[in-house]
Amino acid sequence: MSKRTDPVPNHPLEGSPASSGPTVTAGARSALASRFIDLVADKLIATEAVFRHHLSSDVPFIEKAGRYLAEGGGKRVRPALLLLAARLLGHDGEEEVTYAAVVELIHTATLIHDDVIDHAALRRGQSTINDLWGNNLTVLLGDWIYTKAMQMALSHGQVEIIQRLCGATLKMTEGELLAFQRLGAPDLSVEEYFEIIDRKTAHLFAAAASIPSLIPPQRPEAGQVLTRYGRSLGICFQLVDDLLDFTARESDLGKPVLSDLKEGKLTLPLILLLPRVQASQRRLIEWVLEDRSFSRVSPQEILDLVAAEGTIEEVTAMAEEYAAEAKRELEVFPPSGAREALEFAPDFVLHRRS
Repeated sequence: MSKRTDPVPNHPLEGSPASSGPTVTAGARSALASRFIDLVADKLIATEAVFRHHLSSDVPFIEKAGRYLAEGGGKRVRPALLLLAARLLGHDGEEEVTYAAVVELIHTATLIHDDVIDHAALRRGQSTINDLWGNNLTVLLGDWIYTKAMQMALSHGQVEIIQRLCGATLKMTEGELLAFQRLGAPDLSVEEYFEIIDRKTAHLFAAAASIPSLIPPQRPEAGQVLTRYGRSLGICFQLVDDLLDFTARESDLGKPVLSDLKEGKLTLPLILLLPRVQASQRRLIEWVLEDRSFSRVSPQEILDLVAAEGTIEEVTAMAEEYAAEAKRELEVFPPSGAREALEFAPDFVLHRRS
């Protein structure tokens, strides 16, 4: 995976991550969303039903929390990618729906554990599970969902797919461990940042995109291409996620702006900025990392500093290049509705609001 450190030449599927470039209207964002998911809308509905069904249990807390999670919604980008890749490769059955739900369950379990680690009280504009019911129950719920996901995946007996899912889950956990070990560190490098997000985010995108190539009849060469597509798209997704922490409205983001910095996470706009500014300016960022609050610095001071240095525009350009890389990977496939929809996925990711 390439790691760029130099600049290169906003329905859930809405958003514009930065102030640079042409304004994307709500109507245009809605059109991007539609072109991304319409082809597999019926399969996404089926996936949502499977997802909700498998969050149910005769244990009252799991039943209550599972219903709360299901009603909380989500963009379901990873399931949509899996379903579109399946359509691209000519699959039309129940297997891809199962695997799409499995991928979303794994993603959900990761978010649950992340919220515990980050002491987060809000996600998607509503209280987190840990805020409502405490860390002990929440960690156990996340464990249950991970295990439930793998149990579901076993139902079709495809060992290679289980291995792919386990590999992606292990990489995500490694990424979280690496990130936690460097939490609050003001000297996090660009290389470390990309190593973390490759593991934490890109590998699950790659698994989602490539799993259909392992459904018989297998298409290993297509799987290699779709893996590269998914990883590029995953990096793009995380870069945009980090940009939104600076550029989105709280009402769109569902949590306060600059939450990452307040939680001790140094993201790419600030990593690029720190070597360029004076010691007194660096100290503003270090205070937030130390305090885990804006008690000595206002959020606006940080936003003004980032705006003055132009690192938002640099990271936006990087995200755009990863989006372009993802699109280029698809050129090996013949034109089709599924290929066109997958080509729209990077545009959706670039212009989402949350």
